[in-house]
Amino acid sequence: MSSQPKIGAPYSEIGLTANAFDHPAWKRAHPIQITRKWSGADAPASRHAEARIIWTDESLLVRFVCRQEEPLRVNSNPLLSKKTIGLWDGDVCEIFIAPDPKTPERYFEFEASPMGEWVDLAIILKPEGRQTDFEFQSGMSAAAIVDGSQVTIIMQIPWSSFLPKPQKGDAWRVNLFRCVGVGDDRYLAWQPTFAVEPNFHAPEVFGWLDFL
Repeated sequence: MSSQPKIGAPYSEIGLTANAFDHPAWKRAHPIQITRKWSGADAPASRHAEARIIWTDESLLVRFVCRQEEPLRVNSNPLLSKKTIGLWDGDVCEIFIAPDPKTPERYFEFEASPMGEWVDLAIILKPEGRQTDFEFQSGMSAAAIVDGSQVTIIMQIPWSSFLPKPQKGDAWRVNLFRCVGVGDDRYLAWQPTFAVEPNFHAPEVFGWLDFL
């Protein structure tokens, strides 16, 4: 395993859902600070976010707690019954997961907005460009709460043939992101991609997700 940063994801015997905003299991999870822009530059503290990841027998769950000190950029009529293509154009939190560390160029993108909208995509990054399966169906669900200057978003992603249930001790590749506000400065990353222009699709910088 390389020297890239690691996230510890504890196992929970309790089957949690996307609505488990304040469950005690989150306190056991490793806090992941999202404080930099995609470029590696520091982001304003008013845009910082913290993420935590846990897993159960049924699914992977990730919770983002975000500072929100500017107007939300969200859909006025959120659609919750199916994925929303283009969700990334507004305020959103994202997790990219590559379950096979031998092929990090094959990964899955999951997003959710402060309104609880979501999108899931299967991606293969090839030398000639990015191949995206917009019809991919993970069975994910999402929930969100906006409380003054704080937004909390949870995504629940069930195990499947695409994301097989891990064993304790397994390690996957992962990165986490937040998009907030307008302009190029809106793109925050746990592991910056250092691209010339905003770009999250750089599996070579993904960190590690350790299943504890």
